[in-house]
Amino acid sequence: MKKIILGLFVSFLYQSAFAQKTGYWDKERATYKEISVSARDRIIVETDDFPAGTTELIYRITLLDDNQQMASSLVSVLKSIPDPTGISQGSAGAVFLASKISGDDKCKYAIFSKKELTADYISNGGTADACLVQNTPLSKDAKRLSIDKSACIKSNSGKLYFGFESSNWIMKQKIVLEVVPWVDAKLSRGWTLENRKFIISQCKTSALARKMANSDDFCVCIGDKIQKEYTFKEFQKLLPMEQSKVYKDFGASCFEETGIAKTVFNDLRAKASANIKKGDYGSAIKNYNEIVNQRKATALDYSNLGYSYLLTKQYGKAIKSLKEGEKIDDSELFVKLNLAHAYLLNGEYSKAKTIYKEYQNQNVTDNLSWTQKIKDDYQAFAKVGIQNNDFERVLKLLEK
Repeated sequence: MKKIILGLFVSFLYQSAFAQKTGYWDKERATYKEISVSARDRIIVETDDFPAGTTELIYRITLLDDNQQMASSLVSVLKSIPDPTGISQGSAGAVFLASKISGDDKCKYAIFSKKELTADYISNGGTADACLVQNTPLSKDAKRLSIDKSACIKSNSGKLYFGFESSNWIMKQKIVLEVVPWVDAKLSRGWTLENRKFIISQCKTSALARKMANSDDFCVCIGDKIQKEYTFKEFQKLLPMEQSKVYKDFGASCFEETGIAKTVFNDLRAKASANIKKGDYGSAIKNYNEIVNQRKATALDYSNLGYSYLLTKQYGKAIKSLKEGEKIDDSELFVKLNLAHAYLLNGEYSKAKTIYKEYQNQNVTDNLSWTQKIKDDYQAFAKVGIQNNDFERVLKLLEK
């Protein structure tokens, strides 16, 4: 039984530890104001600016008689409550927040998320635009407001506006307002939802992202790297050329990490292959060169690029590309065969003859012979108007 109880206790501690939010009470930017309110008067009290990343806050309102002092500040109370969620769960800490010394006076109050919403309150006590209203006069009150539950935090302009209405018809009142923001450690860097969306939308306009059928993972990866390296304000202060370099550098890394590179290059290969079948050799060359320029070309990519150069009568470029293919895989027979074609069409019969003869007894694939592939290629050359007196000479050579 003891083991079961101990196990449950350890489990509870484990869950509690991971349930706590990552952040801190920002005591440096807490609001503390003592306000005097004349009898039957209404006033608006503006909090200090909330820091970036504020997702919730605790406020405490205390009315004091003359010469009374607060027993302890709200900031000191919150030191014993590291996680803001505990305050809204009926904990002893929540009771402690409101149970400090207070006087006999009472007041009503309302909270507004923007200054322009307070005009009606000042003129006639209207609270239709308030995000929170306390119509029952109190001598003390304390509450937690969170971004997921309170309109006061969701729509605030970086601060809040507390409206107080005195319930004392004869004497002025002394009100102490304390507001302490809880700062989410991640959001404190300024990466709000809107700012993250901005980065991703910028990424999607890049030339590399436009080549992808779906660039979501790629752009999210870049966004994550930017958020780790910079605060939003730091990134905004970069020059346009500096921002472009950040996108480029992180993009190169994410291109590989996300596995998108393989998909993009395979798409380019598929497009190039379709271009060749349609006789659009210029587009095929363009697509293969994109792979080459990214240093991702295989021996077969160079072979197909060389073949496309042959069909467009660019024999010098064909030879150069095919020699690059040989460096990657010197046993790839498609590269060897296209190189022999390139030499032949470039007027270098002797070099072509050597290659043609060397591999004449091999197959280029499991069911296609070297000689048959030569015949097929010569027919393809003829269809695009490429004729050479040495074609027959080579075929007779291979018959011997």
